[in-house]
Amino acid sequence: MSNSWQATIFTLFPEMFPGPLGISLLGKALSNNLWSLEVRDIRDHGLGKHRTVDDSPAGGGPGMVMRADVAAAAIDAVPRGDRPLIYLSPRGAPLTQARVRRLADGPGAILLCGRFEGLDERVIAARAIEEVSLGDFVLAGGEIAAMALIEASVRLLPGVLGAAASTQEESFSAGLLEYPQFTRPQDFEGKTIPEVLNNGNHSEIAKWRQAQSEALTRARRPDLWSLHQKGSFPFEK
Repeated sequence: MSNSWQATIFTLFPEMFPGPLGISLLGKALSNNLWSLEVRDIRDHGLGKHRTVDDSPAGGGPGMVMRADVAAAAIDAVPRGDRPLIYLSPRGAPLTQARVRRLADGPGAILLCGRFEGLDERVIAARAIEEVSLGDFVLAGGEIAAMALIEASVRLLPGVLGAAASTQEESFSAGLLEYPQFTRPQDFEGKTIPEVLNNGNHSEIAKWRQAQSEALTRARRPDLWSLHQKGSFPFEK
């Protein structure tokens, strides 16, 4: 691998990658070696003729659980360095823009995509795996979540989007949701672009955008608005 930002994926379905990570600006950045993607099949470390990776849950219950020994063997086969080892899990800490920024500023990430009923707790502790969640919902596996985490991180890398300013006024960058955006035509089904955006007064435009961000955040995300009022911006930390 190059010295670019490095993502390693552990999955039972390697054919899912690169998927959307291989197209558009992220795909171009991948081709240009601004970041790299390594996909590892967990089943390569499965046991026996059938390369078994799971077993029934101790104590009974539905479904299957990924074995600690299989997961550990897969993890230990890859040099970790300073990259965080992350398990995409609905019980993990919510992924925030602040965490994404820290990931983008680092050397990359190693991501474990779960399936079944989860991962044996012992390997999570033994390998100091960080659990991360996209939100309060459950997916069939961690692959889509891993793609989202990688895309959110890679788009912040220098040269991926082109203009660094394009990420500075987005939702969560300063603890507020992003203001509304408009473009041509001037009139769409009887609705026109707000006049302030047409007058060329950058000071007035900035004030309007700030007011819109505050109004949207107050209406849609009262939790963020409360933090904003307190002067606490967790997305910048």
